[in-house]
Amino acid sequence: MTFDDGLLDDEAALAHGDVRLRYLAEGGARVRREAVAAQEAVGVAVERLSEGQARAVVAAGPDSRLLRAVLEPVCPVPFVAWPGHGLPGWAGSLDLVVVLAPDGRDVATAAAVAEAVRRGCQLVVAAPEGSLVADHAQGRYATLLPTQTGDQLAVAVVVLDLLDRVHLGPRTDPEVIATALDEVAVACGPHRDIAVNPAKILAIGIADSNPIFWGGTVLAARAGRRIAESVRRATGRTALAADAEHLLPILAATAPADVFADPVADGGPARRPALVVLDDGSTEPAVRETRERLEEAAHAVGVRVETISSEADGHVARYAAMLSSGMYAAAYLQLGLDA
Repeated sequence: MTFDDGLLDDEAALAHGDVRLRYLAEGGARVRREAVAAQEAVGVAVERLSEGQARAVVAAGPDSRLLRAVLEPVCPVPFVAWPGHGLPGWAGSLDLVVVLAPDGRDVATAAAVAEAVRRGCQLVVAAPEGSLVADHAQGRYATLLPTQTGDQLAVAVVVLDLLDRVHLGPRTDPEVIATALDEVAVACGPHRDIAVNPAKILAIGIADSNPIFWGGTVLAARAGRRIAESVRRATGRTALAADAEHLLPILAATAPADVFADPVADGGPARRPALVVLDDGSTEPAVRETRERLEEAAHAVGVRVETISSEADGHVARYAAMLSSGMYAAAYLQLGLDA
């Protein structure tokens, strides 16, 4: 499939992708909706959990990985992400178990919730009311945060707001995150011209490549993995997100760009890597040094370098903004390929 950048400003093509683009544009609204729906339950949970700090925090269920990316570097007590079945054998009444279940239908997650109730753990469950998971969150030390949208990020923001209030997580203000998502929606929206739309520019930059994504912090790396997954689904092409030690050999093995190559005579252009750096403003020397190594390796063989960045207020807001920008780019890739 050949990428046609003209489709990115074509009204008919944009109408074809309206459902996906509209969903992305409503990201901020979903965060606000979840925050309002859970406001009363969050207040109850904060009051209960403020009575004494937990010995440890266990994030259970398959959606626990986002919490791990946010909490592991900053949680003041031991933190464990437990995406598999059940709970760690040591988890008990002194520990806080947190469960994200945006659709509430996962049987294994419901079993983990029931196990937490049986052991007398402090328990916070974010799930739709009346769902399988919510029905198991019944106990003296359990709090259900009722969810509305099925959006993992929006649901996670509510839980992170709660953990912030009981001093177990980083500063998390749902309105700040919603505003960051709104700003991305304005900057990357379908009717913003291709010349000034960062998501369309990124889509064009990686359209003829197999993109490789790198983020220097835990959250930036997670955003890269999510965006790579979205690009694979949208295009059916290879897209990889990995640490620098895995990406440097790919760049080293790439043949230098040949400006005199004849794509027609050579049987069509071969897709080369394109390096996409996710920059969340980290000033850590190790992050800067690794980024320089990757960019130098890319420039040495003529590999294009693109950047997804955010200056939003706070780690979670920057993660959300970068993720949304990358998702917009994946949507425009799909449109341009007419996939």
